[in-house]
Amino acid sequence: MNKYRNLFTPVKILSCEIKNRFSMAPMGPLGLSDAEGGFNQRGIDYYTRRAKGGAGLIITGVTFVDNQVEEHGRPSVPMSTHNPVHFVRTGKEMTERIHAYNAKIFLQMSGGFGRVTVPTNMGEYPPVAPSPIPHRWLDKTCRELAKDEIKHIVKKFGEGAFNAKRAGFDGVEIHAVHEGYLIDQFAISLFNRRSDEYGGSLENRLRFAREIVECIKERCGKDFPVALRYSPKSFIKDFRSGALPGEEFIEKGRDLPEGVEAAKLLVAYGYDALDVDVGSYDSWWWSHPPMYQEKGLYRPFAKLMKETVDVPVICAGRMDKPDMANEAIAGGVCDIVSLGRPLLADPDYVQKLRSGKTRLIRPCLSCQEGCMGRIQEYSLLNCAVNPRTCRERATRLIPAEKSKRVLIAGGGAAGCEAARVLKLRGHEPVLFEKSGRLGGNLIAGGAPDFKEDDIALADWYTATLEDLGVEVHLNREMRKEDIRGSSPEYDAVIVATGSTPKKFPLGDDAKTFTAAEVLLGQKDPGKKTVIAGGGLVGCELALWLRQRNIEVTIVEALPKILCLNAPLCHANSEMLEQLLPYKGVTLKTGTQVKSFAGGSLLLNSGESLSCDSVILAVGYSENRSLYRELEAGDSAGEIGELYLVGDAMKVANIMYAVWNAFETASNI
Repeated sequence: MNKYRNLFTPVKILSCEIKNRFSMAPMGPLGLSDAEGGFNQRGIDYYTRRAKGGAGLIITGVTFVDNQVEEHGRPSVPMSTHNPVHFVRTGKEMTERIHAYNAKIFLQMSGGFGRVTVPTNMGEYPPVAPSPIPHRWLDKTCRELAKDEIKHIVKKFGEGAFNAKRAGFDGVEIHAVHEGYLIDQFAISLFNRRSDEYGGSLENRLRFAREIVECIKERCGKDFPVALRYSPKSFIKDFRSGALPGEEFIEKGRDLPEGVEAAKLLVAYGYDALDVDVGSYDSWWWSHPPMYQEKGLYRPFAKLMKETVDVPVICAGRMDKPDMANEAIAGGVCDIVSLGRPLLADPDYVQKLRSGKTRLIRPCLSCQEGCMGRIQEYSLLNCAVNPRTCRERATRLIPAEKSKRVLIAGGGAAGCEAARVLKLRGHEPVLFEKSGRLGGNLIAGGAPDFKEDDIALADWYTATLEDLGVEVHLNREMRKEDIRGSSPEYDAVIVATGSTPKKFPLGDDAKTFTAAEVLLGQKDPGKKTVIAGGGLVGCELALWLRQRNIEVTIVEALPKILCLNAPLCHANSEMLEQLLPYKGVTLKTGTQVKSFAGGSLLLNSGESLSCDSVILAVGYSENRSLYRELEAGDSAGEIGELYLVGDAMKVANIMYAVWNAFETASNI
């Protein structure tokens, strides 16, 4: 508490006092609305849980104010103007619960997505924009918004904010002159080609944003806080083309000089706080940063805004390191640290930090599998490492009626998750791991510095199982005889033996390695290597080796890299696809490796590549031999209950290993 005291002092946004310097960053509340535009029970429980966990300010994800100009399929996210009575009723239920924890809550309100509307959420009508410009995802040209439609949306903002105030929200945040959404499209000259009062000069391009805050202040009073999600820089090279970190380019979106000038104008118009990030959907690995972006990447931009305006500045962007957050407040980088994905992973982040239990904070992996990826593909918000996120009530752990002693074979993510859940429910899990530490494939996967949070997750499981008092045996591989011989001692057995890398001979086996062997430092790839396989493992390995100045070529049999096992979130995959050639990785797609001898790798095209080694990154196979032996040899019913979880059941990713283990252990 003393070390992080800067983070636990109050701060005000206008007249609204927030008890500490932590806000929950806004994230799309897909799946948290009912068909009438109110918050459903999942949404109420989800936000309340983060307030209980200690966040001083909750900022909801995006909610809509209009469904006439830009149609949104429902139920998608809450809509404060669709059925005001219902919205106020469900909103009031939520805000009252949140206020019980001495937390505040702002409703984030959107004027629409325009050219960046996600196809899965799009209605029947053409997407809108300030001008006829290309849609971000689809081969379509957007329809220009008419002036009466702009006025309609502005009016709806006033109505929606008034309904939010009635529902007990402490303020609103406008979404936004940020990330290239509709209001931001008006603000950026690349997208806005209008010749009326909403186009041309910067003041005209910000007129939409100005009329919104003026309307809200008129309806709700000047003392009602209105924050703004704001991106002072876009990182746009062209339509659908974004810049990479360190890349030299000509900014086609909003550059920093205009970002500074726009911030001054927006605060002069009446915005009471700036919630700062950078980027756009054309460069969306900035606004939705994967693990390939550095921690705290928005800090320089937040500090610039802090030096520019005299209202509170909120800073998100991989700010989950407590020391970094503390220094940001102490050094005047920002006034409030915003945690989005870290609070999906661990809703008790703030409480654990306050009580000195930092080792028990479950880390976010920045994988975006459960959050942004599922939002894109399934209109669902969840979390890869926390199966309970947005399902708090449905996945509530029920104490076991009868405590069982459960043997768990395997200490990877699935085995550890099963042990954790079983112990919390009152069972007695006993975990056996054949290696000297817990974590399984997390250890190899976490070898690159940009995957440090994979190691952090393995360390979290180690600390958590120790804290819970789970019996763990390392350097102990379970065999069929061990388990069957002790079966009367255990009521159930969970096999979580994971997976093993696939291998095939190429000729020079002494210089043919698996990705795991190289990542773990067991094999030296030399100064020049070829990676066979352009899935996620191969691509991340190539990026890491290039950071170590090793010459790398990826050979992929399919027409492009990341055809298989790509990240669900396209921000991750698109950034990785562009990083590899930018960092000097040679890509050969539609090609197969044939043989390797004498430092020469022969391809099916007839081409030969000279290299010191070949690294196989061609996938993993389920290691379920123990399960099969137990199942086949248990005709006498010696094992009461037998379960298979994680990669041993089906090779997938960390999310499904954790989720499947949680599901199984929740119901034993």
